[in-house]
Amino acid sequence: QTHLVESGGGSVQAGGSLRLSCTASGYRFISVCMAWFRQAPGKEREGVAFIGSNGRTNYTDSVKGRFTVSKDNAKNTLYLQMNSLKPEDTAMYYCAAKPTSGGYCVTFGGFVYWGQGTQVTVSS
Repeated sequence: QTHLVESGGGSVQAGGSLRLSCTASGYRFISVCMAWFRQAPGKEREGVAFIGSNGRTNYTDSVKGRFTVSKDNAKNTLYLQMNSLKPEDTAMYYCAAKPTSGGYCVTFGGFVYWGQGTQVTVSS
């Protein structure tokens, strides 16, 4: 059974940094697309960043240049380094995964495995 467990959330002031982690169990980081999503109160869930098995990444425009997604295949762990945080980054952050042919990521759609989320709160 696949499990994704996020950690690293917390409260920071604007301009600060946080590093989220997502540890996966039940499958190996082979031919999977991994992603971070977030959902703020009263808003729809949005894709933040994804990374494929080949290491290629993509980011939503609002976080480009501030967030970096990476993974450690040996540790089955996904990371999201968040710098220059803004109050509008406040949300519950979720880790997600989907098997893909060749491990390529193309869109934020179709993710089938989800973590429980970790809260990020950025104060002004």
